[in-house]
Amino acid sequence: MNRLLFSVLFTLGGLAPAGARDLAVQAGVLLDGIDPVARHQVTIVVHDDRITAVLDGYQRPPGAEVIDLTRQTVMPGFIDCHIHISSRLPGRTNELEARLTHTDIDRAFDGAVFARALLQQGFTGGRDVGGGDDTVALRHAINAGQVPGPRLWVSLEPLGPTGGHGDARNGMDPALSHRDWANGIVDSPEAARYRVREHRRRGADLIKLMPSGGIASTGDDPRQQLMTDDEMRAAVETAHSLGLRVAAHVYPAAAIEAAVKAGVDSIEHGSFATPEALALMKAHGTYLVPTLSVFDVFYAVAREHPEFLTPGTAAKELANDLLPKQNFPQAVRSGVKIAFGTDLGEGDHTMEFGLMIAGGMSPADALAAATSRAADLLGASDRVGAVRPGRYADLVATPGNPLNDPTQFAKVEFVMKGGVIFREHGRPTTADVY
Repeated sequence: MNRLLFSVLFTLGGLAPAGARDLAVQAGVLLDGIDPVARHQVTIVVHDDRITAVLDGYQRPPGAEVIDLTRQTVMPGFIDCHIHISSRLPGRTNELEARLTHTDIDRAFDGAVFARALLQQGFTGGRDVGGGDDTVALRHAINAGQVPGPRLWVSLEPLGPTGGHGDARNGMDPALSHRDWANGIVDSPEAARYRVREHRRRGADLIKLMPSGGIASTGDDPRQQLMTDDEMRAAVETAHSLGLRVAAHVYPAAAIEAAVKAGVDSIEHGSFATPEALALMKAHGTYLVPTLSVFDVFYAVAREHPEFLTPGTAAKELANDLLPKQNFPQAVRSGVKIAFGTDLGEGDHTMEFGLMIAGGMSPADALAAATSRAADLLGASDRVGAVRPGRYADLVATPGNPLNDPTQFAKVEFVMKGGVIFREHGRPTTADVY
């Protein structure tokens, strides 16, 4: 079937055309997301939305449409394991004003725009760790083919204590209220169990905890553990019993160790980790998602336009945002498992590659962090994260080899998600239109 016609049919209601569809993607260089050694002159055979074979040489299976990427490097679609898909970049509007003047519907429309841009950057998967009903709705719309975007795994409101990093009332007039502001408040193990179950009922794929204070929030201290050990254990046990993984926003070492002992699956940020905390993470198989990008972004705003940030947070940004890059090399040396994450919605998510590599990761490890290791953290290794038979046909291509030139990660010219081409020759296709 003509590629343009397929894209149009996909766009109209997200319905794939009747009958089988076979593609042969001829790759000049293949980095499959698992093997650190590149393969050359490879054919990736796709049936409908799945990879069925990866063959040596440039082959033309009978009846298959050939996609010529013989002069490009082909990789699995990237996965960002820490996004806030509806979040605007700071420094354009006042953060508090935006919070008080935007509804979930506004955020859903923002998310649709940012999801489309994220897919065009080569990210065919994303883990949203702290949204609301808008992110669930956006996930449904993407899955239905109503809007273009990456595959989304979403949590709802992060769970944390009154006055903690996720408390929307921080810094606000106490007389103000909103029906959703309590959706993430957990002040006891019983409340933790209830909230996990309630989030699952509303459509969460995973649970986000806020065991420590944060930086971009008013009044809390990023160096303090604010959730109790019992609250964390109750949340993790309940989530795991429901088949949900748990991501934990944590900065200080003692809180990292407490969260790891409670059984969380990943530490988000982990910026103040000590060698002892990293060793404990490694022993438990706990992932680190370092999110170096967000610190660069917020540090620049705090330095140049502090008036745009949440009241009282610019000083915290300036005091803490340079530490993650300084501490990241010890995480690399420790051998802890690392998955790719930016903590961004709007913006350039590929910048994390450069920051991770500058911090001591090899380009091959940075690619694995954004593909096979990200898929492992998601619990989706059988579906995404590698160019192997049985996985979704989620592919990206760059004109050069990122292992030799890491700037290529930001030069994605081709994007396929589930066998549908969303970017070709460096431009969006008709499948990207909504």
